[in-house]
Amino acid sequence: MKRKTLLVIGMIMMVISGCKNDSSDGSNTPSSQTEITPIEIDKSEKGNPIGGFGAEGELIYGGDPAALVVGDTLYLYTGHDTSKGSSYVIPEYQCYSTKDMVNWNYEGVVLKMSDVAWADKNSAWAGQVAMHYDEASGKDKYYFYYCSWDNTDAGKQSIGVAVSESPTGPFTDMGQALVKGSFTTDETSAWNDIDPTVWIETDENGEEHRYLCWGNSKLYMCELNADMISVKDINGDGEVTFGHDVISRTTPDSLTEAPWIYRRQDENGNYYGDYYLFYAYGWREQMAYATTSNLMRGKWTFGDIIMEPSATSNTNHMAVVDFLGKTYFIYHNGSLPQGSGYRRVACVEELVFCEDGSIEYITETATGISGDISTLTTLKDETLTHSKFHNSSSDSKYPYVGMQMGTGLSVVSPEDTWWEIVPGKADETNAYYVSIEAYNKPGLYVTAAEGNVINLSQDYTGKMAEAQTFKTVSGLAGEGISFESVLYEGLYLTITDGNAALTDGADKEACSFIIE
Repeated sequence: MKRKTLLVIGMIMMVISGCKNDSSDGSNTPSSQTEITPIEIDKSEKGNPIGGFGAEGELIYGGDPAALVVGDTLYLYTGHDTSKGSSYVIPEYQCYSTKDMVNWNYEGVVLKMSDVAWADKNSAWAGQVAMHYDEASGKDKYYFYYCSWDNTDAGKQSIGVAVSESPTGPFTDMGQALVKGSFTTDETSAWNDIDPTVWIETDENGEEHRYLCWGNSKLYMCELNADMISVKDINGDGEVTFGHDVISRTTPDSLTEAPWIYRRQDENGNYYGDYYLFYAYGWREQMAYATTSNLMRGKWTFGDIIMEPSATSNTNHMAVVDFLGKTYFIYHNGSLPQGSGYRRVACVEELVFCEDGSIEYITETATGISGDISTLTTLKDETLTHSKFHNSSSDSKYPYVGMQMGTGLSVVSPEDTWWEIVPGKADETNAYYVSIEAYNKPGLYVTAAEGNVINLSQDYTGKMAEAQTFKTVSGLAGEGISFESVLYEGLYLTITDGNAALTDGADKEACSFIIE
């Protein structure tokens, strides 16, 4: 992620002409004195989200990200959200890959729920893929642990496993659930058994352990056999039982769902220190972590909340993974057009550990790790800002629309003045069209509204693309850039009397911006 400098492609032609209107009212509107020239500026083409596209570049949704590193490649897995309303419709899992965390490839569908005999056909809920050496075949195989409504178990959620010889699939389900929901007899809901996470490690005695953990409100854990598709009989009594081989762990503070196990590595790739459990905290879901020294039996020590609820999704789900010498926090939100908690997309931020092992707070951003940040300041030295607000835990506050914009707003932080300028949502192929997305409220854009109002709003209806698109033209004051509304042609983004508004451009310095 870097600060963006203005790149003007083409020549700015400012032609001062005689007034065609011979009236004595002293009119100095742009049309009477200045030829307005479309100008192409540099746009942020990378950054978040890192998914959201299919084989032909088409818009697709997908949440509950999981990640696996194999050699020089990171593989990202998500469910494929196809919902058009307020319920989950997730018929399959899909995969992306990258070698640099900047450029992503769509690898296609890796597992269809229609091919899983025991599962609901539209419930590809969260999962994780692990690589493990298979002694029988003499090569690495890939194991996809996932969850779905189980039509063989009274409609409970169960944990399944599917196997492939490639990280990009196709994965083949084993024919029945690995852990049925009815097996965990201390259930408090039919969806306690969801969101599996897997961890493989060799202990100090040279013994390999393959841990599987999952849960919503409850937290369950077991060890797997070396075949990776069966639960280990830990106490050796010849039977896998709940309470002995599959255990119900004491949950960390306010655990909702989405557990993810992680441990740090030294420069030689050796694991050290406590185990981290990242998870969704409370509702709307924040991100938090806890630590323990013993995965199966140790007490969880709460760490901290590290990410507030998303500005565009009621849920969140993370993958934490080391790649290219850094630790990445991959999560989801609803920042795509018409996005929501049921139409999600994967995003990424860098995760930073403090010296004491605690974790720096993570801001959900539009730019991620590779996008460009911009500030927009008028020739009157007023910087475009949105009002400061924390994303609410109340569902009734969403979607965010009509948030105040202007300059000099009270209690503003620098991040509230940062923007990502992206290709225009009304027509991404038009070189002169841009949309302006809030850096720290991804999915919320500078929006033109009736009454010559400019506000910050989420695009959740599919009708806001033109309202959130501006044409970049030569600065009306003779320098910089002006932003003409595509929806309200002839009106310009302006900061006037401390407020962001649409005006006819008469106050040229107030609607001419320097982009830094």
